[in-house]
Amino acid sequence: MIPTVVWGTGNVGRAAIRAVAAHPALALTAVLVHNPAKSGRDAGELAGLGHPLGVAASVDTTAVLAERPRAVVYAASGDIRPDDALADIGRAIRAGAVVVTPSLYPLYDQRNAPPELRDPVLAAVAEGGGSLFVSGVDPGWGNDVLPLLVSGLGTEVDVIRCQEIFDYSTYEQEDSVRHLIGMGHPMDYQPLMLAESVPTMVWGGQIRLMARALGVELDEIRETSDRRVLETTVSTRTMGEFAAGTQGAVRFEVQGIVGGEPRIVIEHITRIHASCAPDWPSPPDGVGAHRVVIEGRPRIEVTVEASDEGENRSAGGNATAVGRLVSAIDWLVEAEPGLYDALDVPLRPAVGRLGRRPA
Repeated sequence: MIPTVVWGTGNVGRAAIRAVAAHPALALTAVLVHNPAKSGRDAGELAGLGHPLGVAASVDTTAVLAERPRAVVYAASGDIRPDDALADIGRAIRAGAVVVTPSLYPLYDQRNAPPELRDPVLAAVAEGGGSLFVSGVDPGWGNDVLPLLVSGLGTEVDVIRCQEIFDYSTYEQEDSVRHLIGMGHPMDYQPLMLAESVPTMVWGGQIRLMARALGVELDEIRETSDRRVLETTVSTRTMGEFAAGTQGAVRFEVQGIVGGEPRIVIEHITRIHASCAPDWPSPPDGVGAHRVVIEGRPRIEVTVEASDEGENRSAGGNATAVGRLVSAIDWLVEAEPGLYDALDVPLRPAVGRLGRRPA
């Protein structure tokens, strides 16, 4: 059994605890939390399992890493604290751990990551002998391993399009939804997520990964965006009201240009309510889906819907991201220490997990 720590118990961390507890090759040995109010609480309670796991949460990072766990699932946010996240991850790698995380977008495409991110990780690997694999859902499997797998079914492939189409009223991170994405702000507000070069910073690595796997050279990466206003005030279950006249929907693309044409496209269509931008594509059930479309011969379309925590579609997406990461741990433990990406780490069947429930 591989001693494994889950670091963070938010939206991703809850799913990580459940995934580690369910994996037959992993043993949950510690859970790290930032909030002292969570310290001492059982991991099963924090993960919403309904039964204890016998592992109490701790705020003592130094003590947990001193035990030299073999693996760490780093589930703390890196969106607004990238420097802190990088430092935390470096500490775990220097302690000899294999680290998996969705928290540092530029490291999804680790070969092209900026030196200020890549170099400290490589130094930590050399010092401690650990490893790092950064991935998620979107960015993540929804625009690397899934579209690449499906593209192999095509005879002629003209365009690979990866879509996330979501009602963000189910996304329980109000700061991100309102301030990073701009929902509920006046239309003259500049959302950080739509600022020039930010979409490429987040999703450009996925474009480069796919191009590398497909054996094509990119001319450049381009961005497009569009925003729509709410016609009426809407009320959401998780985040309260969003006023008429404010931003209610966003659509943007990150395009990999090959031979002068957009050939590899990552598109997001995000609403705070289904009534906004009804002419834009919608998910089959109106809530949320990830979709891959291979334009060519034949035309192929694959739609993935995941739900968790009471049929919550955003929680389902988080759970699939965690599944990809946690399933990679035993492979990474057997591999050489290093910095890995989605083209290095295979997505494997759920060996030993069919019909299994954690004790």
